[in-house]
Amino acid sequence: MDQLSDQENWDRVQAVANSFGPAGKLLLQSGRVLVGEGKLVKQSRKKRQAKAFFLFNDVLVYGSIVLNGRWHKKLKVTPLEDILLEDLEDGVRMKNQWLIRTPRKSFYVSAASYEEKRAWIEHIEECKGRVTKGGDRRLDFANTWIPDQASAVCMRCSSKFTGTRRRHHCRKCGFLVCGPCSRKRAVIAHIDSTKQLRVCKPCYLSLGVELPELTRQRWDSGGKSDEDELECYSEEEEAEHSLEEEDPSRWMDSWSPYTYINPEHIRPQT
Repeated sequence: MDQLSDQENWDRVQAVANSFGPAGKLLLQSGRVLVGEGKLVKQSRKKRQAKAFFLFNDVLVYGSIVLNGRWHKKLKVTPLEDILLEDLEDGVRMKNQWLIRTPRKSFYVSAASYEEKRAWIEHIEECKGRVTKGGDRRLDFANTWIPDQASAVCMRCSSKFTGTRRRHHCRKCGFLVCGPCSRKRAVIAHIDSTKQLRVCKPCYLSLGVELPELTRQRWDSGGKSDEDELECYSEEEEAEHSLEEEDPSRWMDSWSPYTYINPEHIRPQT
């Protein structure tokens, strides 16, 4: 892409912000540069989803696609200094994939081609290097959640999942576990510094916390129990229900290719 003036860059940043509605206002920060944009397939708890990703000079942004890309929802913003990328070989279901790790959430993504994958990784690392100036912070990263379809049994006690013995995820290790194996709750500071999250027994012991086990369920006025509340998906997971699982290659065939502009090519206005 040719050089852009400051105003042209700002117009592009505003267009992305506006596509997220009122939530997009937090993207409107002085000095922010839209470096690249494109669509990636993200592996969620239940299925693979097409997501819109935007790389800025200081943050990585993604969200759910509405109206074929003209609008987006479920805005997620992660500072580049909080991101760790891990390159991966092609999987059976995910080609051109890599892992994006952050303190709050880690997930797999895949691009339409190997070239786009390499471009995304290189440009994220390049922008992150400018932010950190080569000095990475020491961070704890969230583990990826094992997809629901990956196991028919609890990964701790091997009990079979049924209509009454439901699947849950340990928020620390990401394993698929049954209710009895995940009754403990603990604060995992790098995910949420205030909320007690579901953890399996081994992870609870590894955290070294002193919390009573939940032996009774409390019910609110709407008939919803603590267990129901804790089973509710995170905001990220609720966003995954907008599309049915399909062959990602069908989505990618109609996508515009990933676009990129070097932040150093933003031409100051005169």
